[in-house]
Amino acid sequence: MIPERIQEAINTQIGHELASAYAYLGMSTYCQSVELTGFAAWLRAQAREEVEHAMKFMGFVEERGGSVRLPAVGEASTRYDSILHVFETALAQERKVSALINDIYALAVDERDYPTQVMLQWFITEQVEEESTFEQMVGKLRMLGDSRDSIFLLDRDAAQRGSETAQ
Repeated sequence: MIPERIQEAINTQIGHELASAYAYLGMSTYCQSVELTGFAAWLRAQAREEVEHAMKFMGFVEERGGSVRLPAVGEASTRYDSILHVFETALAQERKVSALINDIYALAVDERDYPTQVMLQWFITEQVEEESTFEQMVGKLRMLGDSRDSIFLLDRDAAQRGSETAQ
């Protein structure tokens, strides 16, 4: 049986994962509106990944005999100042999610809930990868500045990630 405090924390995290997916869909909508279709596809792929994370948490709660609760998800922004602004916002989102997962891990240690600690190892590793990916994109976009030609090429590269993960 899953401890009550852990169940509640994971249910809250499910909401954060779904809110992240929704945020990435909003970012994708912005990118589509400014003809950055590669970034739009990349962010839609990221949204799908966040839904998968939520479902992984849901499955874990259910496997341990707990009850899943799906918190409400607020409206996602579709307005950004630039593609750099999109990815800076996304990086901040990933850092927030990492901190929340680390908090659940600390709670699992306090509760001596070893199954949750083991499950969270996957998420901790995943978040290191997620933050690194977004940090690299922010770094590239900062380096490119307002170079439309270079942003176009980066957008084209981003489309490949979107098409690879869509399958």
